[in-house]
Amino acid sequence: MAREHRERRDRVERESEFTDKLVHINRVAKVVKGGRRFGFAALVVVGDEKGRVGFGHGKAREVPEAIRKATDAAKRGLIRVPLREGRTLHHDVAGRHGAGRVYLRAAPPGTGIIAGGPMRAVFETLGMQDVVAKSLGSSNPYNMVRATFDALKRQDSPRSVASRRNIKVSALQARRREGGEVEAQAD
Repeated sequence: MAREHRERRDRVERESEFTDKLVHINRVAKVVKGGRRFGFAALVVVGDEKGRVGFGHGKAREVPEAIRKATDAAKRGLIRVPLREGRTLHHDVAGRHGAGRVYLRAAPPGTGIIAGGPMRAVFETLGMQDVVAKSLGSSNPYNMVRATFDALKRQDSPRSVASRRNIKVSALQARRREGGEVEAQAD
């Protein structure tokens, strides 16, 4: 009895570490003999505000059930995104899905989240504080969220780049600083 209660409490604590945001609800109608039958599709973004985020899509006859299904799907598909200083991106990146294209840019402290609706939900649940984002092409929330996730998956941290090249992170950072000074002198 005590063990079951403890397991249930642990499961609730694990679930509560995530924040979820409802991005979009779509009502669809199926015409049947007696009239129309309504169903709902929900798009939800879930994150722990520490660098993990996921999105999910759920369909059901009732809105709460659709949201629950979408939230479960989002928790199953979490990705980890490396953040610089826990607040912004390491480098500018582009992502696309279908006709939706997004551009994400790293921003200095105090900038805030400058992004449209569906992208803003992704950044808030991810725990990002400073980012500038632009969406081009499709304004469909599903495509915008998928394009944003495509861009976030392309994000690389200096540590992972250094390990791929078999060099130290400090050597990589030194090259970056040298390159910035060279560009500044050229002007």
